[in-house]
Amino acid sequence: MEYIYTALLLHKAGKEINEENMKKVLEAAGVKPEEARIKALLAALENVDIDEAIKEASVMQVAAAAPASGAAPAAEEKKEEAKEEKKEEKSEEEAAAGLGALFG
Repeated sequence: MEYIYTALLLHKAGKEINEENMKKVLEAAGVKPEEARIKALLAALENVDIDEAIKEASVMQVAAAAPASGAAPAAEEKKEEAKEEKKEEKSEEEAAAGLGALFG
């Protein structure tokens, strides 16, 4: 992950994403750079428009979050039902305890 973060940091700073710059950033962060990983990432990013990839990822994240927010009310309903069931159980127990006192 730190290699991807390095590339994103360099992109955001307006610096060229190359092997030398990536090594400098990784070393500054206390990470020992692995040349093979740097070269693999640079090869993978060769024809990638980073700004466009970020926009696409943002849209996908928003789309994924929408259904998740719809699930929250269902979870709240379950909690409310569980609370109501507990109340009913307590009132039944209280009623039984009251009857025991009558015949006690």
